[in-house]
Amino acid sequence: MIKRGFAHLGVFFLYLVSLLPLPFLFFFARLLYYLLYYVIGYRKKVVRENLLKSFPEKSADQIIKIEKDFFLFLSELIFEIIKMTTISKQETLKRVKFTGLEQLEKHFNAGESVLACTGHYGNWELGTLALGLSISAKTMVIYKPLTNKIFESWFNTFRTKYGNVFIAMRQTLRGMAAYKNEPTLLCFASDQAPTREETKYFVDFLHQPTAALLGVEKIAKATNRPIYYFKVNVVKKGYYHVDVLPMCLNPASANEFEITNLHFKFLEDIIKEQPQYWLWSHKRWKFKPE
Repeated sequence: MIKRGFAHLGVFFLYLVSLLPLPFLFFFARLLYYLLYYVIGYRKKVVRENLLKSFPEKSADQIIKIEKDFFLFLSELIFEIIKMTTISKQETLKRVKFTGLEQLEKHFNAGESVLACTGHYGNWELGTLALGLSISAKTMVIYKPLTNKIFESWFNTFRTKYGNVFIAMRQTLRGMAAYKNEPTLLCFASDQAPTREETKYFVDFLHQPTAALLGVEKIAKATNRPIYYFKVNVVKKGYYHVDVLPMCLNPASANEFEITNLHFKFLEDIIKEQPQYWLWSHKRWKFKPE
């Protein structure tokens, strides 16, 4: 009961913080960066190990530079997500621009649904919010629920405030069935680490065998829905540009694991361009091939 009370108080505090303009919030982000990196050392060991294994060709100074840039971006990302609680439609669309959405509209106009693939790169949360405001079809996002239900509710309130539908990962097929009679865009961020039970396939990614979720591939091959990759580019602090790129337009004819390999190849190329904007603080290499 006490924990729930603190959680509700925390959500109310986040709402008050979100009322401040983003440039002001970025000042606090800088303070948070110093706290996370130099004082607490939040997941610093995990980030360092991930970077060292992913970029064996880089020097120690280069690794530390990426590490510091990542923690600064992570701090800014936290406040950008808090800001989403009260962000307007106009500011959302000002901060996220798309190129290539007309490709999706051709499918929607023909009554076809589409699959979207991306990773935890840049501000994927803000990008999804803007996407729902930018296309004619319903945007449906597959996500992994949080264990804290109060913060889960807070997240989903701002995620869905402009019409997006969020579907828990284990309810994907049921969610798809609910909208089977209309064109939809089903979105996946498939770079999360699967559980041990879900680990069926490893892909070569950033110089390491990486356990991969196969949900996108299974749904794509079963439905033959075309897949587009959403390449996120960080233009400047708080501003993003997303390129919509065709990844696999005829999934039924793809070889086994071809779609999964393609997704990770797209993501790897993006990470190599600007590595500081990927979520390095997660333990994505927990399992190894037997």
